[in-house]
Amino acid sequence: MSDYLELAIEQAEKSLREGGIPIGSVLVCNGKMLGKGHNQRIQKGNPILHGEMDALQNAGRLSADIYKKSTLYTTLSPCDMCSGAILLLGIPHVVIGENQTFTGAEELLKSRGVNVEVRQNNRCIEVMQLFIRKHPEIWHEDIALVV
Repeated sequence: MSDYLELAIEQAEKSLREGGIPIGSVLVCNGKMLGKGHNQRIQKGNPILHGEMDALQNAGRLSADIYKKSTLYTTLSPCDMCSGAILLLGIPHVVIGENQTFTGAEELLKSRGVNVEVRQNNRCIEVMQLFIRKHPEIWHEDIALVV
């Protein structure tokens, strides 16, 4: 598949259908999808099961050289926790669907040499904006925003 962001969007939509937060992610290396996942904080009651973390978990244990050749596709700018995992594993390239509704730790990633590519995908933006309007309390919980 030439654009793995579409697979990440499918994962985000899966989360939404399950009653969760519409964020999806896919880990790819050398044209092969290694893992895909979606935010399951609501579905599984797990505070750290963001889309990126789910994709990494579903990829399973991989060698450091695989991570260092991989790209992580995510529908939304990664938060501090997910960015920390990206840095820890040495993933060199992150493709972000959008960062208009939330800008995570992109500057941290860039400062550590990660190639960050933001697409501003309309589908990603629309799905997140609609979710945030309908469920502001869940969104605030997800990003640890005290209102």
